[in-house]
Amino acid sequence: MRKISWGYFFFFFIITATISAQKSTIYTHDSKDFNKAVSLFKDAQYASAQIIFNKVKETATTEELKSDCAYYAANCAIRTNQSNADELMERFVSDYPTSVKQNQAYIEVAHYHFNQGNYPQALQWFDKVDESSLSRNDQNKFNFQKGYSFFNAKKKKEAAVYLNKVVNSAEYGSQAKYYLGFMAYEGDDYKRATKYFDEVSGEEKYKEKLSYYQADMNFKLGNFQKAIDLGEKAMAKSTVLEKSELNKIIGESYFNLNKYDKAIPYLVAYKGKKGRWNNTDFYQLGYAYYKQKDYENAISQFNKIIGGKDFVAQNAYYHLGESYLNTDKKQQALNAFKNASEMEFDAAIQEDASLNYAKLSYELGNSYQSVPAVLQAFLKKYPDNANRSEIERLLIDSYISSKNYKEAFALLEKNKTPENKLAYQKVTFYRGLELYTDGNYPEALKMFTKSINEQKDAVFTARATFWKGETEYVLNDFKEALLSFKQFAGLAQGSTTPEYKNHNYNIAYAYFKLKEYDQAGNYFQSQIEKVKDNKARLNDSYLRLADCRFVTSKYGPAMDAYTKVIESKSVDADYAYFQKAISYGFISKNDKKIDELNAFLQLYPKSAYCDDALFELGNTYVAENKNDLAIKTYDRLNLEFKKSSFTSKSILRQGLIYYNSDKDDQALLKFKKVAADFPRTPEALEAVATARLIYVDNGRVDEYANWVRTLDFVAVTDAELDNDTYEAAEKQFQQNNIKQAIAGFSGYISSFPRGIHALHANFYLAQSYFSEGSESKSIPNYEYVVDQPRSEFTEQSLSRLAQIFLKNKEYNKAIPVLSRLEDEADISQNKTFAQSNLMKLYYDKKDYPNSVIYAEKVLMNPKTDDNVKSDAQIIIARAAMQTGDENKARVAYAKVMTIAKGELAAEALYYDAYFKNKDEKFEASNTAVQKLAKNYSSYKYFGAKGLVLMAKNFYGLKDSYQATYILENVIQNFTDFPDVISEAQTELDAIKSEESKTNSSITK
Repeated sequence: MRKISWGYFFFFFIITATISAQKSTIYTHDSKDFNKAVSLFKDAQYASAQIIFNKVKETATTEELKSDCAYYAANCAIRTNQSNADELMERFVSDYPTSVKQNQAYIEVAHYHFNQGNYPQALQWFDKVDESSLSRNDQNKFNFQKGYSFFNAKKKKEAAVYLNKVVNSAEYGSQAKYYLGFMAYEGDDYKRATKYFDEVSGEEKYKEKLSYYQADMNFKLGNFQKAIDLGEKAMAKSTVLEKSELNKIIGESYFNLNKYDKAIPYLVAYKGKKGRWNNTDFYQLGYAYYKQKDYENAISQFNKIIGGKDFVAQNAYYHLGESYLNTDKKQQALNAFKNASEMEFDAAIQEDASLNYAKLSYELGNSYQSVPAVLQAFLKKYPDNANRSEIERLLIDSYISSKNYKEAFALLEKNKTPENKLAYQKVTFYRGLELYTDGNYPEALKMFTKSINEQKDAVFTARATFWKGETEYVLNDFKEALLSFKQFAGLAQGSTTPEYKNHNYNIAYAYFKLKEYDQAGNYFQSQIEKVKDNKARLNDSYLRLADCRFVTSKYGPAMDAYTKVIESKSVDADYAYFQKAISYGFISKNDKKIDELNAFLQLYPKSAYCDDALFELGNTYVAENKNDLAIKTYDRLNLEFKKSSFTSKSILRQGLIYYNSDKDDQALLKFKKVAADFPRTPEALEAVATARLIYVDNGRVDEYANWVRTLDFVAVTDAELDNDTYEAAEKQFQQNNIKQAIAGFSGYISSFPRGIHALHANFYLAQSYFSEGSESKSIPNYEYVVDQPRSEFTEQSLSRLAQIFLKNKEYNKAIPVLSRLEDEADISQNKTFAQSNLMKLYYDKKDYPNSVIYAEKVLMNPKTDDNVKSDAQIIIARAAMQTGDENKARVAYAKVMTIAKGELAAEALYYDAYFKNKDEKFEASNTAVQKLAKNYSSYKYFGAKGLVLMAKNFYGLKDSYQATYILENVIQNFTDFPDVISEAQTELDAIKSEESKTNSSITK
């Protein structure tokens, strides 16, 4: 209860100092002026009297008169508050040590200061008084005033000595008892305080104050009903401050009597100490609301308890958790129960809070730690809890429902009991899917294999077998993939799984990669017949069926399948149209082939197959002896597609047309262009050989010899040795004898660095190094290939170089290679590979404009799969955040959410919550964070950032407890992420600073 300040009560009775009429020589003096001054002094005209006393002193002829004048002049100075008054009185004492007025002077001055309420000054003069010379009446007055002055100076011990001297005084006894009682009250000596207060309670002037103190004392003594009665009695005549304290006394008394409905209005009316409540105040009002089942108001009070670490706080957090449960605010309840469970003041509350925390963690997910870890910790700490069997069941199921497969796997690896085998099979399967989604295929394969080996649930065995095949396929182990897919198809439970629908498609592609085209075609046909609800996969199946029939020379069925693709107007319609067109040539319908190729060029002018179509069209014109049209077609190809792999071939074909038409000079121009622009290519070698025939036929051998000497890739005298050396190495390569092939190609390049087969040798040597894992050794040979004029090996060499540089993190080297690959790739996958990696590299270099340009290119490609699309959208979103364009980031992250998986999905969900917080949609933001915690708990970084957001949301919802508790837990549990810790600390400091204005328990 509030302590009454020492200076709160002013002394009730003003004691008027009187001047004792003394029969002395003063009245027998003949000095008319002295008597006039005394008269003025008695009339309280001190200033006028002082002037006269000073004048009389100057002319006085006796020492006694001078003494009297000095005494009265000093007394006047004191009564007129002159700054040198004390000095004048001290001078009087020192100048006239034999004066009979010396002791009287001290007591006069002390009484005067006392009456003026200047108690410190009064004490100084009281201390100078010779108490033994005082009369009985003067002693009582002296003892009371000095005692009260000590009381006012908060010197209780000294005050009690003097006040006890007058407790039996008729004049001062009641006042002394009141102050002695008050000091006992303040010292928590309620027995003595009650004794004194009872003795003065009959006096009217004390009644209204005594009720307050007696109410407080009875409360502290546990006499709650009496405290209520006295408090109510004192309320009407109390000050505003006292009323606040009385409300607390009455409210807390009702609280202790379990009369919570009556306690509430009084507890609400309490204003706190200096306008601030402490944690106990909030707890009592919150608990009173809780007992009345007014949970919203209970929450409002409980959540103002911040930073509490005591019995009161534990009780408050536990009942806060229950209040949240009763209002279906389960996330908030989880935090409250977690807090209560971490305190040890009440073991029963701690255990029940731990139980609730464990159950809610299972139901909602937990961003602080894995749900299995929470449940196991509970079982370990409370092995005899009545709910043990339920928690054990939840533990097993939590491995799946929490989706925290990484930590669940780690826990199960350490606890491979028979009852956990089913959970182990499920967890390894789902962990395998996570790793597969994240691109960690070797580890994913291990997980799927572990899942298959458990054999506890036939459905999961079947699904794991399928995904084992998928992983093997991605790792280019097509034989094993085919075996896994066929095993899956043969399992009894395979047909019940979601994967079964497309198993024919997967088997078909495995055969396709193994170049077993008849079998592949048959399975693509089965996919087409059985699954028609996926348009993209249906079109792809038709396309691959057509390719399989085309490769096996079944042109009619191939053309039928290509027609289906064309009619679907899918992204591959241009390819299908081109393939169908050239198929006419294989069934001896060149006229139709020519018409279709020309139609293709009109329908698909931007197709990647336009250069292929022009080359085929030129060749077909040659076959039909339409040489002029062939020349024009080749010219168009050379003009529009200067970097095409068909350019060198088309120029060579033009030369051959001229040669066969006996236009030798025109033929030689073409052959020499091929040799000059495309040295060391097969086309160059053929051009040189055909040119030789022209020179020989025309008898111009010397001219041929001179020309050939300018070509560094033709050494006529070494030609046979060149060919033999190369063919020996090539034979080893074809037989997959990699070490021997490496030795052979290295020897060839060493002997013939500019040889006829230098291009092939460098490419195959690079491939050999790459296949045996010596990727760094392959770099010079791939670089040799890409430095030559474009050939059939250029694109693959660029792709390999890019892969090596990316793997070795040589990003500055990777960028120019990827840029070339983007420009020159004929294969759409290579173009996408180049664009997606350029997008990432530019982002890592903080070149956000270029990273966004490439991300948008990736998104524009209709063949881009969802994983790459989500990467692109993430790049756009991140770049936008880095450049402060949050509106663009908002749109991009929203798109990511629709396609992303794994960590990217967690990031997108975090930003969904982030933007909702920005919009002050705090509830919706919290829902997103809860989803993040439940579905993506293994991605701790975004889980931690999500918790900081959740804290901001709760503070926005005026729930300061939740906000501070979450932030404190983030700071404690996520030390691996210093940026998150820093943000959490900043938020926590700001909240505590604000809340400390109303809660005295909070330390800023």
